[in-house]
Amino acid sequence: MAYRETEHTLARKADTRQKLLKAARRLVQQGGFAAASAASVAKESGVAAGTIYRHFPNKSELVAEVFRYATEREVAEVAAAAEQESDAAAKLRAAIETFATRALQGRQLAYALIAEPVDPRVEQERLRYRYAYAEVFEDVIELGIQQQIFVEQDSHISAAAVVGLLAESLVGPLNPINPNKESAAEDAENASSSVNEQHLIESLVALVLRAVGFHNH
Repeated sequence: MAYRETEHTLARKADTRQKLLKAARRLVQQGGFAAASAASVAKESGVAAGTIYRHFPNKSELVAEVFRYATEREVAEVAAAAEQESDAAAKLRAAIETFATRALQGRQLAYALIAEPVDPRVEQERLRYRYAYAEVFEDVIELGIQQQIFVEQDSHISAAAVVGLLAESLVGPLNPINPNKESAAEDAENASSSVNEQHLIESLVALVLRAVGFHNH
């Protein structure tokens, strides 16, 4: 008779898989995908190294799954921010502010998701990640056209362009910060950085609103 896993066994495997994904995400937040080696993930999650290969056949599959795990949360946050508004321009602003603010608050993770060199398996996930964001923006742009506050346009093309614009604009600012700074100098730079980040976010909002042809009645 073929072996059938019990519900308890399946639940335990699911818990272990979740633990591995959370550990890998923490490592990516600290040092990018390069930091998420099988040995490091095992150590971070407190499991034996061999356990990883019972859940992920190789590092590419592990990293691809971590990419999905991280991006689903990020896309959900942007979609939720847009959902809270009724006006399309407000939705667009909320989505952009959320995208950029979360990226700037978690620079290493955001840089890894947007720009870190990855193998082809993970690059496929990056494309899905962009498509998921584009769907959020496409819905907002369609609404803006219906509300007659955005010009007539191909919302599918415009949404893809918005995602590309945001990603490319943030690559530079998201470069990992040099940790070897004196405290006073670092504090001064952080204060200046906060102002610059707000300027960056406002500039991105203004640029995208112009791009979709926003106009008040």
